[in-house]
Amino acid sequence: MTPELTALTLAALLQVAQYALYAIPANLELGTRYTAGSRDHAPDQDMSKRTARLGRAMQNHFEGLILFGIAVTVITLSDQSSTLTAICAYAYLVARILYIPAYAYGLNPWRSLIWAVGFLSTLIILLVAVF
Repeated sequence: MTPELTALTLAALLQVAQYALYAIPANLELGTRYTAGSRDHAPDQDMSKRTARLGRAMQNHFEGLILFGIAVTVITLSDQSSTLTAICAYAYLVARILYIPAYAYGLNPWRSLIWAVGFLSTLIILLVAVF
């Protein structure tokens, strides 16, 4: 397995961990009546700030994981894996790990800077694939 695919697999496992980090306190705070129900209203106002932030961080990772998955797939299938793309893949993973507490604890502007590292890492992988 390429380093990029390893990083993608670990990023997917991180997504599973993020789901648990969000779902457990959300269930405790909202109760199973809401979480098992139809969810007709947004729960953010009924949760603590930290739990709501964990939910938004999880959703952000879903969004970033799509582009990262595409980047890794293209690099791998085109056999363009390199030291640069491997470094970028692990930089993405580390950024996503650091993003969770940065978002949960409202560490601004660090949260945005950490997000930018992950996004730029993905962009570099995509650009390497094209050029």
